Amino acid sequence: MLYRASATVLKIALASLAVGVVLSSLNVTAEQVLMDLGLTPDEIIEWMSRGVDWAMPNILLGSIIIIPVWIIVYLFRPPRN
Repeated sequence: MLYRASATVLKIALASLAVGVVLSSLNVTAEQVLMDLGLTPDEIIEWMSRGVDWAMPNILLGSIIIIPVWIIVYLFRPPRN
């Protein structure tokens, strides 16, 4: 499963690199795209920060239940051959 996730991340990174090279050769910059969308890099960073600030307490709260349940299920699974 870790291999699949790593392979997916690598594929996304390579596709992003290829698209970035093509856009760069067409003289398109990230700043231009953001300006066309009416956004600034600072606004995007602020949104990401607010998203993390919202998500972290919820992740921690959920993990208080999920991790002990997972441990119990893992301990009572039948042994693998």
